[in-house]
Amino acid sequence: MSMIKVQDLTFSYPRSFDTIFEGVNFQIDTDWKLRFIGRNGRGKTTFFNLLLGNYEYSGKILASVEFNYFPYPVADKNKLTHEILEEICPQAEDREFLREIFYKKLIYIYGTNH
Repeated sequence: MSMIKVQDLTFSYPRSFDTIFEGVNFQIDTDWKLRFIGRNGRGKTTFFNLLLGNYEYSGKILASVEFNYFPYPVADKNKLTHEILEEICPQAEDREFLREIFYKKLIYIYGTNH
């Protein structure tokens, strides 16, 4: 088992007044299967680029594993989100998708500090 540990990660794009990540801390067990889902412009790709070492940042990203990024190609841009999720993860049940969407909505409404 390996860990990916992020300590006090802070990042903003050069010449930008907006901070994308500020003081972020977490650790992930590499045995976990994770996915990053979110609206456009919320930092998913930026975070992966930080993991890949494509941007300078302050703080630490500690890991004993190699990172690779394979964006999921969406062949039919007219498909709804749940249809794409079913393609990506056909074994998941609808209630699992609904639970994740519900939690994301709560975090969006109330933030992570409540």
